[in-house]
Amino acid sequence: MLCRAGQIRRCAASLSHTISKVAASRQKHTLPDLTYDYGALEPYVSAEIMQLHHSKHHATYVNNLNVTEEKYQEALAKGDVTTQVALQPALKFNGGGHINHTIFWTNLSPNGGGEPQGELMEAIKRDFGSFQKMKEKMSAVTVAVQGSGWGWLGFDKDSGRLRIAACANQDPLQGTAGLIPLLGIDVWEHAYYLQYKNVRPDYVKAIWNVVNWENVSERLQMAKK
Repeated sequence: MLCRAGQIRRCAASLSHTISKVAASRQKHTLPDLTYDYGALEPYVSAEIMQLHHSKHHATYVNNLNVTEEKYQEALAKGDVTTQVALQPALKFNGGGHINHTIFWTNLSPNGGGEPQGELMEAIKRDFGSFQKMKEKMSAVTVAVQGSGWGWLGFDKDSGRLRIAACANQDPLQGTAGLIPLLGIDVWEHAYYLQYKNVRPDYVKAIWNVVNWENVSERLQMAKK
């Protein structure tokens, strides 16, 4: 019996060591680099906003996500379901913030604006009637977000159609609405207040001038696979 108890203790110690090694070797999330300078989107989005938004706000989501995941791994190793459940809101908020902003930076470009081309434009015309109607609908939905959140153009894989949706706070579009994100507009105040004050509609109108339609088109192609 003592021998068996000793074996159990050794197995438990070995398992705990293995879990610790896995947790330690887990690749941490990092802040993605931008492909353009902070001032590249001016005059539509100021360099000050971009610097704070990227290097401070997004970085905070990344750091908090890593801390939360470490706590979650510890709770998993201990079989502590209560703590796992308690950490879900932080995972959703910080994980969503990281996902959303990583998409957002690539959705923007100093060479953006204008209109999409090819298959994306055809899909927009099919699902919304015209590019202008899509812009108007997405702008209205985005401006109407209560408090903080995002407006999205997404792809519904089941129907094969484009859809517009809004998400509160940092809720990720795919994880909450089941739509694959193509284009997001951040309407947290940190995304525009320093430049546009409380006039959110002016910010949303301006952001269309730097939308990277090539990136949105690439996302549509990937979503269809």
